[in-house]
Amino acid sequence: MADEWPIGGLDVAALTVGGWRPHPFTQFVLKVHSRCDLACDYCYIYTLGDSTWASRPKVITPAVMRAAAGRIADHCSKHELAEVMVVLHGGEPLLAGPSVIREVAAVLRSALPGHTTLNLQIQTNGVTLDRSMLDLLLGLNIKVGVSLDGAQPQHDKHRRTARGTGSYEHTARALKLLSSPEYRAIFAGLLCVIDVDGDPVETYETLLSFSPPAVDFLLPHGNWTTPPPNRAVGDPRTPYADWLGEVFDRWYSAPRQETRVRLFEEIINLTLGGASVSEQVGLSPVACLVVDTDGSLEQVDALRSVGHGAADTGLTVFGNDFDDVLRHPAIVARQIGMAALPETCMDCPIRHICGGGHYAHRYRRGSGYRNPSVYCPDLTKLIGYVTGRLRADISELLETT
Repeated sequence: MADEWPIGGLDVAALTVGGWRPHPFTQFVLKVHSRCDLACDYCYIYTLGDSTWASRPKVITPAVMRAAAGRIADHCSKHELAEVMVVLHGGEPLLAGPSVIREVAAVLRSALPGHTTLNLQIQTNGVTLDRSMLDLLLGLNIKVGVSLDGAQPQHDKHRRTARGTGSYEHTARALKLLSSPEYRAIFAGLLCVIDVDGDPVETYETLLSFSPPAVDFLLPHGNWTTPPPNRAVGDPRTPYADWLGEVFDRWYSAPRQETRVRLFEEIINLTLGGASVSEQVGLSPVACLVVDTDGSLEQVDALRSVGHGAADTGLTVFGNDFDDVLRHPAIVARQIGMAALPETCMDCPIRHICGGGHYAHRYRRGSGYRNPSVYCPDLTKLIGYVTGRLRADISELLETT
């Protein structure tokens, strides 16, 4: 991949001479445990071609904790950051155990400068999330995001244990606790990987039954070389746009806002001239950095779906300042906005909303990431549908005022 764009072809020095400057990192994914207690069939860590996890320590060490916290603190001081988010991740982070989670939180909070607020979260499959762990997370003010793929048949189809049994009942039990008044203050939201074979409204309403403050619908990872499910290259059909369109109608037409759906909110915000904070759409500079259990500094995990080592930078918390990472061509490519898009996107009227789609979904062997998303037909249709409804409502509102 070294000869593919952006590692091959992106001139960072020329960009800098031309006046481009990097955007500092404001979100850090800290891997605290590199193994998992589920065997999800779509997992980008274990099943999609990257085996980096096998050579990494199972549990983050105190040395990596301290080094990562120190680098984050230096970055906050250097760039005068008022707030940063740190997400404890895996594998399955709860497998690290209470003592590691407690220590990580303490090390981070003691390291950060006084002018920086720490937003600490954990992303879990929920299988082992019980009352005692929730008490710990509540006491540490660590917000909790949980992965749930909708109704039990759809969830258990993909999110199974190593023995092949479903995990829905365990996750649902944890979510009932998390959404209760006792713990709701630390409920961050739900992640749901889309399966177009499942009923979209039933999926949404199952998620809604746990009263999440926010829902993230994620497109299954794939690219032009290894297409995702139901998205054959050259196929004009739009199964994901059709599925999401039904969810949008249910969400948008509700008499009151029942939850936030980030993908829809991002499209609406971008349509109205705002900026994006999601990787799925928009052209805002990427501001996320991953620290693995051995201290390796990596790009977002989704890039593991491209192939072995696709997320690597070759840098570590022990040898590199985070500004070193900001000058890495793979990171720079995620921060230069429209300049990273291929010529085929330049004439597209929604390029500022779509932004080329998720970066991992643009990969094609031979040309790298200088391509539109493999989901281009779906994104085009979905964005057109959402913006069409929005514009119709705005026009109607203006006519009545």
